[in-house]
Amino acid sequence: MQLDAKIPSGPIQDKWDKHRFDLKLVNPANKRKYDIIVVGTGLAGGAAAATLAELGYNVKNFCIQDSPRRAHSIAAQGGINAAKNYQNDGDSIWRLFYDTVKGGDFRAREANVYRLAQVSRNIIDQGVAQGIPFAREYGGQLANRSFGGAQVSRTFYARGQTGQQLLLGAYASLSRQIAAGKVKMYPRREMLDLVLVGGKARGIVTRNLINGEIETYAAHAVVLATGGYGNVFFLSTNAMNCNVNASYRCYRRGAFFGNPCYTQIHPTCIPVHGDYQSKLTLMSESLRNDGRVWVPKKPGDKRAPGDIPESERFYYLEEKYPSFGNLVPRDVASRNAKEQCDQGRGVGETGLAVYLDFRDAIERDGRNVIAKKYGNLFQMYEKITAQDPYQMPMMIYPAVHYTMGGLWVDYNLMTTVPGLFAAGECNFSDHGANRLGASALMQGLADGYFVIPYTIGGYLAGESHEIVTTDHPAFKDTLGQVSDRINKLMSINGKRTVDDFHKKLGHILWEYCGMARNNDGLDKARGMIQELRSEFWENVRVPGETRNINQSLEKAGRVADFLEFAELMVVDARHRQESCGGHFNEEFQTEEGEALRDDDNFCYAAAWEDRGPGEDPVLHKEPLEFEYVKLTQRSYK
Repeated sequence: MQLDAKIPSGPIQDKWDKHRFDLKLVNPANKRKYDIIVVGTGLAGGAAAATLAELGYNVKNFCIQDSPRRAHSIAAQGGINAAKNYQNDGDSIWRLFYDTVKGGDFRAREANVYRLAQVSRNIIDQGVAQGIPFAREYGGQLANRSFGGAQVSRTFYARGQTGQQLLLGAYASLSRQIAAGKVKMYPRREMLDLVLVGGKARGIVTRNLINGEIETYAAHAVVLATGGYGNVFFLSTNAMNCNVNASYRCYRRGAFFGNPCYTQIHPTCIPVHGDYQSKLTLMSESLRNDGRVWVPKKPGDKRAPGDIPESERFYYLEEKYPSFGNLVPRDVASRNAKEQCDQGRGVGETGLAVYLDFRDAIERDGRNVIAKKYGNLFQMYEKITAQDPYQMPMMIYPAVHYTMGGLWVDYNLMTTVPGLFAAGECNFSDHGANRLGASALMQGLADGYFVIPYTIGGYLAGESHEIVTTDHPAFKDTLGQVSDRINKLMSINGKRTVDDFHKKLGHILWEYCGMARNNDGLDKARGMIQELRSEFWENVRVPGETRNINQSLEKAGRVADFLEFAELMVVDARHRQESCGGHFNEEFQTEEGEALRDDDNFCYAAAWEDRGPGEDPVLHKEPLEFEYVKLTQRSYK
């Protein structure tokens, strides 16, 4: 199959406007004839469902939580980027475009990134109109702060609750459409499979998480907005319910999976503190605006931070990257933290942490100013660690956070399965091999509010759609396959818990496909994953019943997919013989230890096609052409 990204012709500044004009339109009276399924109610899903319903489509919206407002977007903290240039410090659409392409280590599609920068301005206007309580300057103008990977202040924020406030805005718009009868809400449903009719996406199969019923739903198109797959590592900053099921099931139905090895390791997380921990806590990257990262100069120095004089502190980011300092991108900051800990300079009981120190900022600006910026983040840190960050430095360490890989989509955000769209983190994104801070909220809302509503109309108007109901044989066949899989999981009756398998899988990936990889380790990891998967299907124990609430069964289905998807991640990482962004192969680095790309051989997006159980996936390449941003070695010095 030949990949067609459907990138419009013409100058990059005009591509999106031209494309919107060229798209076929659906007559307003005809929109009410179309049903659209939206899976997910985070920023991408909630925005898409609300906007599509506002346009007149009939929307069926599904979420795994008990309420749309509990989607994982609520956990985002530090801010959302937009090229408004309110600070008059040199920002522009072009600079946001350039920073994002460079930050993604030149592994993103230029046309998509420029469109993202364009519509970023509209997102802020939309949020203000919805009443989002963005921080403001004394004179009333919206405030901005800087974030990693940029030298301008373009990040809008609501203290450390930006994701929550933006989600509540989308939820308010969604609630209006629910009340108007244009959105039918289905909470506590987990998508288990995609239904194809005539090669097109025409519905989904879900499990009701309250009563265990397996349900089917039909529509003219399906929009997936189910987030990322960071929980494949077991320990991550993601909510416990985050999983790969929906996107992986679509991959098994023919949707290509793009760049699955691109995983972002966030540098500012609370370190692991015990063997029984089930998730990790993110501390906003915005803290690196005022906090200084350091370790003791002497390896093995276990003195309290207050006892280490200034002359014996190593501010390694500031010394190594004088231009960006503590504001280097996440992948760079994470690798440097790991390097310091590997050299024995790590702090805390485990030695797997570095200091994030606000002493100088508090002395310079006063405690009240710092509290206004980060107060709730400081409270959260103290509640978890029982340490007051106003009095002593925070301890932080990198953790799995965001995934840049996802279902491959074209310029219209449609996958290789006609009628199946992917928005937000579950698509292979506009972020290339690394995501800059404050860009996830931007992409989710851009896709949901300003892209999908146009492009899905072009698809619906440009195709003939037969009438399909859940009585169609395709729904019954898919339903039978889902039921067979559930019954198989329940019948194994082994001796190991689902969590036991998940923890083991996470350890394998973190060790061999985490912050750093190498060819021998990846080969070893693939064999270990295959062995673990074989044992899972022979020795997992899933207690309870299918026709009821059963969280063990939910986890079992997710881990079963993680065990298959993890191998795809390793295969993707092994084939890419270069280092770029979050994919850091130790065998490909500069003399200074930075990621070393191979543009001659790997300047493409990798899109993997499933060939069924027991068969290796097939690689398809989308060449990436950089006409507007020159290919260069990334440098933040």
